[in-house]
Amino acid sequence: MTALLYSETDSPLGPLLLLGDGEALSGLYMNAQKHRPALERDRRRDDAPFRAAREQLAAYFAGELRVFDLPLAPSGSAFQQSVWRALLDIPYGDTTSYGELAQRLGKPGAARAVGLANGRNPLGIIVPCHRVIGASGTLTGYGGGLERKQWLLDHERRLAGGQSALPGFG
Repeated sequence: MTALLYSETDSPLGPLLLLGDGEALSGLYMNAQKHRPALERDRRRDDAPFRAAREQLAAYFAGELRVFDLPLAPSGSAFQQSVWRALLDIPYGDTTSYGELAQRLGKPGAARAVGLANGRNPLGIIVPCHRVIGASGTLTGYGGGLERKQWLLDHERRLAGGQSALPGFG
């Protein structure tokens, strides 16, 4: 039987909940995040298997890491998985729109479906769903809250040498 484990770590965005099986990370959630699962009764806290994730998150927030290198095991449909894989190709400090992401996936009419899959990403920050914005360049939905999305975008842009992700911010 696969172990159901969790850990918590602090971040500039508040506490982060890490979920996994001891081998791969299956979830990263912020407090009060939309679609954050409840902890199952048989899930137990064990910080040791999450050491690499905690270290890489700390390095990311310190501006020392741009690409995560962790075993990931998100659970979702084939379409959701394809969207989440595509998110990994959005460069640090850059953004794309839901429509552009749908085009890259070969599904030009699926911007709304891409947005729904993006919103169900169980590995926020590590699988950078925050880098997807509206077609007009506006900040649109984020399960962790728009203020956190803005913070992440500005954090990456600042460190990548760019401007604020959106006009009038930062």
